Amino acid sequence: MKIKVWGCRGSLPSPGPENVEFGGNTSCVEIIQDDICIILDGGSGIQRLGTQLSPEVKRIDLFLTHLHLDHIMGLGFFQQLYNPNIVVNVYGPAGSNENLVTRLRRYFSPPLFPVRLQELPCQLNIIEIDETEISIGNLKITSSYVCHPGPTVGYRIETEKHILAYIPDNEPALGSIDFPNNPEWTAGYAIAKDADLLLHDAQYKNEEYSNRIGWGHSSLEDAIKFADMCKVKKLLFFHHDPLHNDNQLKNLLEASVLDKKLPFEVGMCAEGMVYDLKG
Repeated sequence: MKIKVWGCRGSLPSPGPENVEFGGNTSCVEIIQDDICIILDGGSGIQRLGTQLSPEVKRIDLFLTHLHLDHIMGLGFFQQLYNPNIVVNVYGPAGSNENLVTRLRRYFSPPLFPVRLQELPCQLNIIEIDETEISIGNLKITSSYVCHPGPTVGYRIETEKHILAYIPDNEPALGSIDFPNNPEWTAGYAIAKDADLLLHDAQYKNEEYSNRIGWGHSSLEDAIKFADMCKVKKLLFFHHDPLHNDNQLKNLLEASVLDKKLPFEVGMCAEGMVYDLKG
């Protein structure tokens, strides 16, 4: 299973020469496994992904973690939605008072977007999920709610040998009564447990988080504590703050692991990178 990152920025696209190394596009990750096309989130990075997909692709399974704008803003520019020969299955959580179709129609309608949801030419299927398990080919995909404003899920993608955990928005310290000592009450634990690779929210510097408690995001320190609790093999910081440029992100990564003897790898997720879970 290969994982290609098309966007790992949080909250707002942040293009510019100061963000070339880690990228400025918002959340979008592609799972490359045999002839299956699975996409996690539809942030601004999905536009470029759509231009690179093979014309042989006739089915796309797109999993949305939630419907905040930075995770769906690229959908209207995803060219496969305009191809009548392609089946596009969109999965995501419903709202507390609205179903998923109604929520997506808000984006696909004026004044936000000129093309309405029902006008998309592709063969579109919209599927609501909550604590759900789905099999696609030899992949098992499990969703579970995490700690973020509004209905939000993380995804666990499994083969027989490997596990990817994708939790781009999560505030584990807020959702637990005893973080990081009690995994049973920590949001996202079931998704990330024993993962080979964890992409996890790490939007804030440790000193920034104290003024942003309840905003639904994690500090780098808490992301490390969460990964340690879950006994992952590799953690990649994800959902970079739009105000953190390349140099700041490199310094944050260095400071987060300085003098720590961690039992797993830690890195900063970068747009354009491919991470290969071999074996």
